[in-house]
Amino acid sequence: MTVESRLLGRRERNKLDKLARITAAAGELFAERGVDEVTTQEIADRADIGAGTLFLYAKSKGELLLLVQNSTYAGALEQGRADAAAADGVLAGVLAVIRPVVECNRKQVDNGRTYLREIVFGDPEEPHHHEALTLTNQTEQLVAEVIARDNRVAPAAAATLAHVVSAIMFVSMAATVNVDRTVDEIVEEVIEQVKAILPL
Repeated sequence: MTVESRLLGRRERNKLDKLARITAAAGELFAERGVDEVTTQEIADRADIGAGTLFLYAKSKGELLLLVQNSTYAGALEQGRADAAAADGVLAGVLAVIRPVVECNRKQVDNGRTYLREIVFGDPEEPHHHEALTLTNQTEQLVAEVIARDNRVAPAAAATLAHVVSAIMFVSMAATVNVDRTVDEIVEEVIEQVKAILPL
């Protein structure tokens, strides 16, 4: 038992345990068959909880996908942060941020595209949706920091350019015409467009 878990009461530990089981069950099933082919009852069964309990943690299958993908996205963002710190030049730094995010999103293409749709059209008041929006904002902030390494770019302009980079990345990952494209092809498409807007 960790120090943190000892500080929590039994009820809080039980909630965290259920959340971990739900996240694992949903992640496994979504990876095996895709989000559209999995029912919430199957997730509840695999997590060994009742369906009613499941909906206390996520109100819809879309929210369950957000729950699962957010943890993967957070890891990709941290990888991008580390890679960008070691990158030489603005374009290489932006590429370092983008690549892990694209890799994360393309592990299961249909799930990744559904995740992006949930981010854009989901309810921002839902906690897992809010967390996804926070992650996308953190990605933009990181890209803005990388772009601002170029002394010719003011911080406000770097933030605007980062927003454009984010939009390019989202569209490239979500586009139906790109469903069969590899991670390398998606990254190349994004970088070719990014080159057009960055001062090089």
